[in-house]
Amino acid sequence: MPKRNIYLRTMPPEEAVQLVRSNLDRRTLFGTEHIATHEAVGRTTASPIFAKYSSPTFHAAAMDGIAVKADSTFAAREDAPVSLEQDKDFLFVNTGNPLPDGMNAVIMIENVIQKDEVTALIDTPAFPWQHVRRIGEDIVATELLIPQNRELTPSDIGALLSAGIYEIEVREKPKAIFLPTGDEVLNFLDKPAPKAGQVIESNSQVFKAYADSWGIDAKWSAPVPDDEETLRSSVMNALRDNHIVIVGAGSSAGSKDYSKRVFESIGTVLVHGIAVMPGKPTLLAITDERSGHPGKLLVGAPGYPVSAIVCHEKILAPIVSWLQAKAMPERAETTVSLARKTPSKPGMREALRLAAGRIGDRIVAAPLARGAGMITTMTKAQAVAYIPEDVEGVEEGENINAELLVPADDLDRVLVHVGSHDNTIDLLANELMGLSVPMRLVSSHAGSMGGLTALKSGSALFAGAHLFDPETEDFNFPFIQKYLQGMDVTVLNLAIRHQGLIVAKGNPHNISGIDDLAHDGIVFINRQRGAGTRILLDHHVKTAGINPRDIQGYDNEEFTHMAVAVNVLTGAADCGLGIYAAAKALDLDFVPLAHERYDLIIPTQHLQDVRIQTLIKMIASDELKEKISELGGYETTLTGRIMQPGEGLGNTNG
Repeated sequence: MPKRNIYLRTMPPEEAVQLVRSNLDRRTLFGTEHIATHEAVGRTTASPIFAKYSSPTFHAAAMDGIAVKADSTFAAREDAPVSLEQDKDFLFVNTGNPLPDGMNAVIMIENVIQKDEVTALIDTPAFPWQHVRRIGEDIVATELLIPQNRELTPSDIGALLSAGIYEIEVREKPKAIFLPTGDEVLNFLDKPAPKAGQVIESNSQVFKAYADSWGIDAKWSAPVPDDEETLRSSVMNALRDNHIVIVGAGSSAGSKDYSKRVFESIGTVLVHGIAVMPGKPTLLAITDERSGHPGKLLVGAPGYPVSAIVCHEKILAPIVSWLQAKAMPERAETTVSLARKTPSKPGMREALRLAAGRIGDRIVAAPLARGAGMITTMTKAQAVAYIPEDVEGVEEGENINAELLVPADDLDRVLVHVGSHDNTIDLLANELMGLSVPMRLVSSHAGSMGGLTALKSGSALFAGAHLFDPETEDFNFPFIQKYLQGMDVTVLNLAIRHQGLIVAKGNPHNISGIDDLAHDGIVFINRQRGAGTRILLDHHVKTAGINPRDIQGYDNEEFTHMAVAVNVLTGAADCGLGIYAAAKALDLDFVPLAHERYDLIIPTQHLQDVRIQTLIKMIASDELKEKISELGGYETTLTGRIMQPGEGLGNTNG
């Protein structure tokens, strides 16, 4: 049996960073170099810099006017002005001109009365050095201008050049390389079409983007196969030209995770596992003489994308900042109200990605999917919060501190949607970002019932729902009356959509209706509890007299129509209940089952919110209706209409 790795004691990321800092000697790790001053912004000074010249290098006029001897004006009064003669008592000067010899003050031109071509009258006395920039006013030659270990700013460059410093000594930039690993990993440069079991490598480019923002020189390699000796050779080669070598994946506890063994063969492993989820399989080591390049940093970054991001942000970023003697960039923080109860594992800090926006006087944050491999949760998130190690989760409505991933003002342009997933919501999100003042729609796929719950707690601006009540044959209103008692809401139709069974191309199992779900060998994929689609399924299953336990896969749940369709596309399931648009998008077949009304439920108190007004105006437009129709499986006869109880599907033919 292949030998597996055993995690060392997991430790908080702050402790891991400190451990690396105490074992790295940055003074011997990096050299210095001399570069042109005008190209040095963002670099760190290696030694103190002293001014070569003063600035200004001469007494200079600070205003347009006349240069005078101050004592020649002392007698000036408003009712008894002093008369001065040009070239004898005064000279005209412009801002920045050298102060003429013998003069020690400047009178602004607007305070000068021109008696004739050579005579000026002064009715207010000037004091010595009035409106004069004296030699060395800004910089004095030989004084300390910039200390060592200073990250140079644009202003610093101006000061250095003003002082006659045209070349400076700076610390060498950290050089790093990312080595992705895995037999299943495909080089993105080849523009591959992945097959089952294969993934397109992307972590190297996430790292490269971070590295660019940190101001370090970074490269990456083609994927390295899952072979210990090949990995060791790649790491050894990388150490020749780099201060930091990051191995992507291979740092966990699996039988093919070779990073730890390779690191142990050429250095000392300091950390194997940090107490953060995702991000736990982070590995840190320092090379020794066996590597031929002692004192360099080895990093084993997790393979899952979000885990790798946590490693970059919480481990690599502070280490790289310290190596460059730079301050660690800090994100803005704010207090958010959690839209949904979120459990957490005690003993591990958990990174929680959040879709966040302002609702009233609160910033409400809906937790996004928590899988370590779901990098799209980072593209959808506006904030991230860390649930502490000593708690078992966060309650709905609880206030927690969160790091903002976007400027704080952006939260005022975010529409927070919680509810049922639909492809038209994705369409709206794209259209809103195309406005002259873009707005961002963030969505937490909690199902129709989850949307109502979010509205009740004030955790959403609006909710998408398609809840069918068999008794009244109406949509949404019976559930609103039951679960949102006393809340004034406006129900706006987005579309009528076609629900049915999504099946493989050609319908190889000849599935024709609900009855077929109970047949032997048919694997079903369900939607989550609380989803309107799940409620619709249960209604039809009950009507057909089928016991849910007789449906293979009934308990297997997905949170979106597209996820259901992907299960069918990949053969993980033979069919699932979903919308026609999802089947069409993946070129699958579709067995119609029902038409239903997909509405947006909006608390009436939010109707005057500019974001909601923009949304309503967009939905009512002919342009959006046309785009909804193009998706397939939708009818727009009610789109943009405010619905009333008992209208069902209206006067449509559905």
